[in-house]
Amino acid sequence: MMTRPDLIVFDVNETLSDMGPLSEAFAAEGVPGHLARTWFSGILRDGFAVAAAGGNAAFAEIAQDSLTRLLSEHDVSAPGDSVERIMGTVTSLGVHPDVVPGVEALHQVAELVTLSNGAAQVAETLLESAGIRGHFAELLSVEDAPAWKPAPSAYDHAAERCGREPGRMLLVAVHPWDIHGAHQAGLRTAWINRAGAEYPGYFSRPDLHAADLPALADQLTSLHD
Repeated sequence: MMTRPDLIVFDVNETLSDMGPLSEAFAAEGVPGHLARTWFSGILRDGFAVAAAGGNAAFAEIAQDSLTRLLSEHDVSAPGDSVERIMGTVTSLGVHPDVVPGVEALHQVAELVTLSNGAAQVAETLLESAGIRGHFAELLSVEDAPAWKPAPSAYDHAAERCGREPGRMLLVAVHPWDIHGAHQAGLRTAWINRAGAEYPGYFSRPDLHAADLPALADQLTSLHD
C-alpha cells in the first residue's frame, strides 16, 4: 500500500498556471488563438530535443526564438513588439481555480516544492500573485539541473537539493510525459486530469490520479505515514 509522501514536487506550467489567456494574447496580435498551444508544444519538443542531445537550453530562449519565427510566418508586421507582449502574458499568468485551495490542503500533508522546465522566477511571480508562495519550501528549475524533465537527472537534482529519497517524493503534474519521467527516476506520481482525458498507454501509469488538487489532497490525507 502506498504511504504518504514526505515531499510533494509540483510541475508549474499548466499544472499550476492557467495558460488559457495565451490564446487571447495571440488573437490580440492578429494570430489564430489555437496557435498558442502549438507554440507551447513546440517549446517542449525543442527543449526535449536539446536535452536528448546532451544540452540544456533556457525555456525563455526557446520560447522567444520560436515565437519570433512563428509570428513572422503569419505576417505579423512588428514581430518583436508582439513577442514582448505575448511573453509578458506568459510571465503574468494566474493559477487554475483549484490551485489555491489545493495547495493550502496539500501543505498540511507534506512539504511542497516546485520543479519547472521554466525559470524559477516565473514560478515565484505566479505563486506570489496567488498568495501561496509561503507554502513552498523551494522553487526549483531545470536551469540548475543537467537537463530538462523528463530526463532522470532533473528529478535526481530535485532529490539532491531537497535531501530526500526519490521514493518518498511525489511528482504532481498534468503532463503524462512528466509522470513517466518521474516514475523512471523512482518518484511516486500523481496525475491531475482536469480535462477528463485518457492516459496514454505507452507511459508508466501514475500512482494516483485526481480531477483537481483538492481531490488529490483528500486521497493523500487518507494514506498512512
